[in-house]
Amino acid sequence: MDKKLRITQIKSQIKRPKVQKLTIEALGIKKMNRPVEVTATPQILGMIASVRHLLKVEEI
Repeated sequence: MDKKLRITQIKSQIKRPKVQKLTIEALGIKKMNRPVEVTATPQILGMIASVRHLLKVEEI
């Protein structure tokens, strides 16, 4: 069974590099404090690692 993660953006992306903004968008996060559930694939885990300072990640 695949591992699911709940990702919530807890810090603003204002004054962040464009690459980080695009990564947040690619994860499916639209607004702050709105959780998104994703499957933990190597690609998703890599994206989370690159913007982990802006996110809260919980295992479901």
